[in-house]
Amino acid sequence: MPRRASPRLRWVTDTGVNAPGRRLSYVGFALVVIGYLAVIKGVGFVAGSAWDLDDGLYTTEDVILGMWLPLGAALVYTYAIAAWLGWLRPVLHDDKPVQRWVWAVPVIFVVCIAMAIDYADLADKTLGFVLALLVATQLVGWGEEGMFRGIGVVTLRSHGLTEGKVALWSSVVFGAVHISNALTGELRSALPQAVAVSFAGYFFYLIRRASGGNAVNSVIHGLFDFSILTGSAILVDQGAYLGSVAAILAYLVVGVLLVVRRRHIEPAQA
Repeated sequence: MPRRASPRLRWVTDTGVNAPGRRLSYVGFALVVIGYLAVIKGVGFVAGSAWDLDDGLYTTEDVILGMWLPLGAALVYTYAIAAWLGWLRPVLHDDKPVQRWVWAVPVIFVVCIAMAIDYADLADKTLGFVLALLVATQLVGWGEEGMFRGIGVVTLRSHGLTEGKVALWSSVVFGAVHISNALTGELRSALPQAVAVSFAGYFFYLIRRASGGNAVNSVIHGLFDFSILTGSAILVDQGAYLGSVAAILAYLVVGVLLVVRRRHIEPAQA
């Protein structure tokens, strides 16, 4: 009598996930995301209380204690969850390509990042501060992309959603998570940020598919945040920075491009 396939193997076969692993329900994914937020907020609160970081992140030590600790903990949590699920390969690799022109998305982002960085004010900081900030923003990029474009995308695909719905809901969840900033009394700015972040999530999703993995989008995500933070008073103690407009330009240019080419994203044979 032939041996019945286990439910675990049956799930992998039916959904097309390219590695064996556990199944994660929508509720399970929500709990994983809540855990991610709890790690960031919890470690951040402890670090802020222990070292009095409420006034800003002006020194190398401030960045290491105020950003490295919570973001590093969240990064470890993200990939520990991916490993426990048995999803490291599908989280780090993407086997659903797009048409070649989509590479224009990361190119546009890189150009706008180069324009948005506040080189003059960074020059007044120490090299250690700049490097610490670069590392901190890469922790953001790799952590958030691992959670939302990695675990999030694999979860949605495992439930049989079309790529359009995978892109939509992974981006919506990514944006909604940023409403958590309202917990610190920033509701007025948290809601617009959540909308903007949702669009960014879709752009990073396309970069993941264009590059065939989760590395390029993670690096660009981190650099994009770096460029924005260099124009922030909380880091370089300055007023408004005109170069920050380049970050908005990235959204506008990529948005228009995708509207025009929206029917030509998937491979022709699809």
